[in-house]
Amino acid sequence: MTLDPQLLEILACPLCKEDVKLTADEKGLKCVKCHRVYPIKDDIPVMLIDEATIDSETPTKD
Repeated sequence: MTLDPQLLEILACPLCKEDVKLTADEKGLKCVKCHRVYPIKDDIPVMLIDEATIDSETPTKD
């Protein structure tokens, strides 16, 4: 199951408030500015800074 496009439009990185994009593997949301990847667990984005990883190499899905 993929995320609702309307939900994806309103989500933002809780740290820097920039847009997030779905990762290529669709297992996370990656901030376009700080490159934090927030996991998606049971089809729910976990938008907690402590749960995020920093990854500058994971491609995003456009």
